[in-house]
Amino acid sequence: MNGNGAVGSDNVVGTPVRQVLLKIHSRCNLACDYCYVYQHVDQTWRNQPKVMSRPVVEMAAMRIAEHAQRHGLDLVTVIFHGGEPLLAGPDLLDHAARTIRAAVPASTTVDLRIQTNGVLLDEVFLELFGKHGIRVGISLDGPAAANDRHRVFAGGQGSHRLVARALRRLHQEHHRHLYGGILCTVNLENDPIEVYRSLLDFHPPRMDFLLPHGNWTTPPPGRRTDTTDAPYAEWLIRIFDEWYATRPQRTGIRLFESLVDLLLGGRSGSEVVGLSPSDLITVETDGAIEQGDALKTTEEGMAATGLHVASSTFDEAIAQPGVQARQSGLAGLAATCRSCPLVRICGGGLYAHRYRAANGFENPSVYCPDLTRLIRHIRVRLNAELSVLRVCEPG
Repeated sequence: MNGNGAVGSDNVVGTPVRQVLLKIHSRCNLACDYCYVYQHVDQTWRNQPKVMSRPVVEMAAMRIAEHAQRHGLDLVTVIFHGGEPLLAGPDLLDHAARTIRAAVPASTTVDLRIQTNGVLLDEVFLELFGKHGIRVGISLDGPAAANDRHRVFAGGQGSHRLVARALRRLHQEHHRHLYGGILCTVNLENDPIEVYRSLLDFHPPRMDFLLPHGNWTTPPPGRRTDTTDAPYAEWLIRIFDEWYATRPQRTGIRLFESLVDLLLGGRSGSEVVGLSPSDLITVETDGAIEQGDALKTTEEGMAATGLHVASSTFDEAIAQPGVQARQSGLAGLAATCRSCPLVRICGGGLYAHRYRAANGFENPSVYCPDLTRLIRHIRVRLNAELSVLRVCEPG
């Protein structure tokens, strides 16, 4: 047995689960109109319990520990998610953190994180997260006018003021070690530099820019599938150029860093690009084991595996055809992608973004023109800098 996923002959060979997304609460206190959980074709969230029960938490912890032990994993990341995970309350989050840490073998480090909209983040939660070393990621789409286009309460009121308050709390010296970063969904209606600079005002250690989930059947906003226009690349390039030209960079940006690393022969830190196999499993509030939520934007039930933490292991989950497809690397891509010179950098894009009702996932990403344009732009910037370094070499 080893951490690369080799198991006995009677078991599946695959990439072990190193990230577990725990849906601790299935509802949300915001009504973002682009939400991939609530606003797309898969509405199975309606049948989920609102909150994960303690027995389900304990069964999930057992499965995490069992998998870590079996595969000799030195690190497992567990992300409390939703819906809005803070709706679960501090008591359940405390129980979940204690239960998971107690279950996992001492040889495995547990990296606990929470992804939240930040509206409910207060000192009670921050003290709890400090106690358990839970790092906090907060979603924000820019300044008030930009964020409040879509990230609103059910009554239409914007969320920016409350999220900004949460970020200021998180940046305080005694909480800053818990600050994971800011997640921003790209919106072509917003000015990218204004968005980027406004997020920098909150001093995030990291940022990530999320391409809105969509596919060939249901394209993302502004992504016409009959042209090679690249509006999302042009939006991101403006941020990349300012970020890259600032030395040292004021924050990390996961998408850009992943592309730079890949272009220099390294590995990706994001499932959006590169050929690294997926290592994430989701556990829903009822204990169902599922794939990533982005698949909920394709067809109802596409993320489901039919498995449950009460009766199935994570090894059984990674044996599922859908998970195997997301772990198959180059062989799992469309012929167009396999013949593309950028394939090892792009990796075909996020799996869910390849979907088309007529032929499933046998397609390039719906963002193919954007990824191509962005990668080529970054490559040009890197080559220019490397050329200067070569000229400056002594001798």
